[in-house]
Amino acid sequence: MLTQPGTYALVMICDDERQVEVGKLGQFFVRPGFYVYIGSAFGPGGLKARITHHKRISLRPHWHIDYLRSVLLLKEVWYTNDAEPYEHRWAETIRGLKGATIPITGFGASDCSCSSHLFAFKDQPPMRSFRRRLHTQFPAHGSILLHKLTEGSWRLPDRAAP
Repeated sequence: MLTQPGTYALVMICDDERQVEVGKLGQFFVRPGFYVYIGSAFGPGGLKARITHHKRISLRPHWHIDYLRSVLLLKEVWYTNDAEPYEHRWAETIRGLKGATIPITGFGASDCSCSSHLFAFKDQPPMRSFRRRLHTQFPAHGSILLHKLTEGSWRLPDRAAP
């Protein structure tokens, strides 16, 4: 199912405060906690190609999330293979979850009117609550699936302390 196009959410974690430059958005402090980034993959290779890209730390960042991945650990991916892009609806739904905050206004949303496609949480947001809320708001929405990453595939490379 990952070979098909669809909408996805990257669930990431930060264990200590870090500073990162995010392209033209500037410098930001990333605080400990969980982060959820919403995206879509409707180009060649579908979700598999996009998730494979996000698993790696990009040497030449292209998207906002490429910059942030240098300081966040990728834990799991939530996704759907619906033919309709749900990226903006997912962002709206995640924003409504208990404890959600917007750490960087405009992150991943330079081509739309969403306030952000990145959300921060003190604790890991429950996928069950996200599914329930999404299906209540959009009853025609298809299944939302979970892709857990193995520990070795989401770890950051070893690096010197700042």
